[in-house]
Amino acid sequence: MTVGFFESRREWLVAGTLGLFAAALALSPLMGAAPFALLAAPVIAIPIAWAVFTSRMLWVACFLGAALLLPPLPVALGNSGPHPALLFAGAGIAIGLLRNDEWRVRLARAGDAQVILLFVLAASLPVAMLTSGVAVGAGSFARVALFAISVYVFHYVTQGPGARRPIDTRLCLRLLFGASVAPGVFACADFYYQFPAPAGFGPQFIYLDSGVFRRAQGLFYEASTLGNFCVFFLVMVVAVLLRPRQERILPPWSLGLGGSVLLLALILSFSRASILNLGVASVSLLWLNRRTFSMRKAAAGVLLTAAGGWALASTLVPGFTELFWLRLSASAQYFFTETEGILSGRVASWRLISAFLVERPWFALLGVGYKTLPYSDFIGTATIGDNMYLTILVETGIAGLAALVFWMFRMLQDGWRAAHSASPRAQLLGAWSFSFWMGQLVQMFSGDLLTYWRVLPVYFFVLALAVREAEA
Repeated sequence: MTVGFFESRREWLVAGTLGLFAAALALSPLMGAAPFALLAAPVIAIPIAWAVFTSRMLWVACFLGAALLLPPLPVALGNSGPHPALLFAGAGIAIGLLRNDEWRVRLARAGDAQVILLFVLAASLPVAMLTSGVAVGAGSFARVALFAISVYVFHYVTQGPGARRPIDTRLCLRLLFGASVAPGVFACADFYYQFPAPAGFGPQFIYLDSGVFRRAQGLFYEASTLGNFCVFFLVMVVAVLLRPRQERILPPWSLGLGGSVLLLALILSFSRASILNLGVASVSLLWLNRRTFSMRKAAAGVLLTAAGGWALASTLVPGFTELFWLRLSASAQYFFTETEGILSGRVASWRLISAFLVERPWFALLGVGYKTLPYSDFIGTATIGDNMYLTILVETGIAGLAALVFWMFRMLQDGWRAAHSASPRAQLLGAWSFSFWMGQLVQMFSGDLLTYWRVLPVYFFVLALAVREAEA
């Protein structure tokens, strides 16, 4: 039976519902902003959710973009508050379950090592509950789950539904580079104007004659994360500049401009460990490309970017670059004679952790629970290890340290294989990933990089692209 324009009662019901919703939305401004926002939210959320769930890769793009470009919510939960990117991560897990028939799981080099490390971290959670209580154990579970997101992104792109969809690598890298410059610009502006922190932040300050400044952290929780993030894309800049002209995914002027902004943000983060990371990664990258690039052109590009970043820093905050250079030179000059001061108190933490292991060596077998040291006084006092290798040893035991070393080896191995494959695009991605993880290998001696969950998925995603290009 045909009833007007609609052929069934279901269509009448849908049309009536939409009509009532449109009328309520039109009248809601008369009742105030809150009802209007409440009613308008589905108009925005439903199409986005529909697009995300009907696409294999859109959730990955939304998740990475939200992780890099959005601040955490101003809610007192965890160190910095919940982050909107977690919504897209949840959507990605749901999509993976709904498309379970599209998974082609196989043993892979970096992939299997990631799963082993994740399993070892998760296995330490019962110990965390026993040694530090339920509240600290719940925090440990949350940090294991955040690391699991990066592992999931890698496997989804290389072995899951994402592997069944072609990816325009050139477009991906251009978008990623653009998404990296935006947080860099904000970090520089934030340092200069000292905006209110969007949520929780690490209290890290610089004392100058012109005032006290919070170290540049951008939209991240603390300055070291920003510095590590800037290094990753600065290595990309160098990697692209070392490729032949016809293989460059971005023009030199955009690399120089974006690289100068990222270098400025790195300097303003005041992170010496990230500077060391950049140095190790750059040397590794130059060594990988020693036969295929013009040293003169590469040096000119790198020096131009460095000069641009340094000049911007000198102009933005007079006196800052002198202090930064003094800190770097003093670190090199007095590293062996004034080690405690140069390492900002890390040596005392390392002594405390080492003494605990010497007094109770049986904890080297199972550990005291992942990410319990900063939040529990089980070893005598709460302490931040600031050394990923030592921290993993005391928190997850010998098995955890072995899994960490194996994971790093596999990450480097996949980057190396891609860098030496036949595909030019895989060579770029592989050299970029291999060199950066060489720098990470060194920076892990001064920080727990596994907790940088907002930037870690980007690193895993680029390595996943390298693996895909090499296999293709």
